[in-house]
Amino acid sequence: MARFSRIDVALTMRQTGIVPVFYHADPEICRQVLMACYRGGARVFEFTNRGDFAHEAFAELNRFCAAQAPEMILGIGSILDAPTAALYLQLGADFIVSPILNPEVGRVCNRRKVAWSPGCGSVTEISQAEELGAEVVKIFPGAPVGGPSFVKGVLGPMPWSSIMPTGGVTPTEENLKSWFQAGVHCVGLGSQLLTKEIIMNQDWFQLESLVKQSIEWAQQYRK
Repeated sequence: MARFSRIDVALTMRQTGIVPVFYHADPEICRQVLMACYRGGARVFEFTNRGDFAHEAFAELNRFCAAQAPEMILGIGSILDAPTAALYLQLGADFIVSPILNPEVGRVCNRRKVAWSPGCGSVTEISQAEELGAEVVKIFPGAPVGGPSFVKGVLGPMPWSSIMPTGGVTPTEENLKSWFQAGVHCVGLGSQLLTKEIIMNQDWFQLESLVKQSIEWAQQYRK
């Protein structure tokens, strides 16, 4: 069962501004990454369903998170269908993120009152996602879909929308400034934040510093 409500998830996404997005098959690497992000101030973390037995790695990470990082909201990403969503809900996922808009995933999450962020690439898809109960809508891939100008354009006629771009977001002042001044709710940061070099070198202090700085920029430039 989720430890945090869908309202908690949406509010915390906005308060911190960034959501680290990560997958690794090694449970120890996952623990170290999660704790570095936690020390840096992140309070929402998206583990992705991208490898064999990823659900087992998630279950182990979620138990660790509850004990060692109790304020961290841990969700699962890259969910394409309802059966997979149900599997992760059974493992205690606090939220579900999808690269696509699949109404069946939304129904499974809504039945359990768990936050759901489907991937959208148009105003029509964003509106459909909101009709289906999505509080925070994912724009994916964020930069190719249209970048900050797309977000700004959507929020003109739909100022109530809460948008989270993922893909093409970088932990630099210029990039984060452009997204947050456009009006995003939060951003997802994957390989640009959790780089191969950081993981290979296990430079958890650098990761912690990058997370902290990214959150500061997000809060500074929020519209």
